[in-house]
Amino acid sequence: MKVVYFFVALLALASTLASAYDPSPLQDFCVATEDMKGGLDISGDTSNPNGFNVTAVTVDNLPGLNTMGISLARIDFAPKGLNPPHTHPRGTEIIVVLEGTLFVGFVTSNQNNNRLFTKVLNKGDVFVFPIGLIHFQQNVGYGNALAIGALSSQNPGVITIADTVFGSDPPISSEVLTKAFQLDKNVVQKLQKQFGHNG
Repeated sequence: MKVVYFFVALLALASTLASAYDPSPLQDFCVATEDMKGGLDISGDTSNPNGFNVTAVTVDNLPGLNTMGISLARIDFAPKGLNPPHTHPRGTEIIVVLEGTLFVGFVTSNQNNNRLFTKVLNKGDVFVFPIGLIHFQQNVGYGNALAIGALSSQNPGVITIADTVFGSDPPISSEVLTKAFQLDKNVVQKLQKQFGHNG
């Protein structure tokens, strides 16, 4: 009988240890043989309508990140520059401000009443954007700003909301967008034209 109890206890212990954590995705590692083109030491071109630039370091340009579950981004901002509302479907992001002052925020899901959380960040401040939630950063200072973002995925993806909705190819029906956003059809068509389509 003691043998049976010992066997049951051993089985329970083994199953507890086996399911105590997710298995690591790391199968091996990859050492890149070539340097990444460019680097995070080079300022990005912010001469665009939003006045920002992201220099991403993902598995696409640094093979050594394969199966590591991490990536980086350098985010440059011109004065008043904006990294518009976007989401990373496969990664949580943490940013640290290296230069300037940023106004940042994210919106919770519909299930949580679409609550907006914001904060003004100064040099050295840190902020987290949970995976999949819409978020933004805006330079509220008068000089340039710089932040580094670290993401919990080797390829976190990015979906910029306005570009995706109003600039899809082929375009989403203006009737759908008019009803969804409660906008006049002319406004929807103007937005589609601005983001790359004639509506």
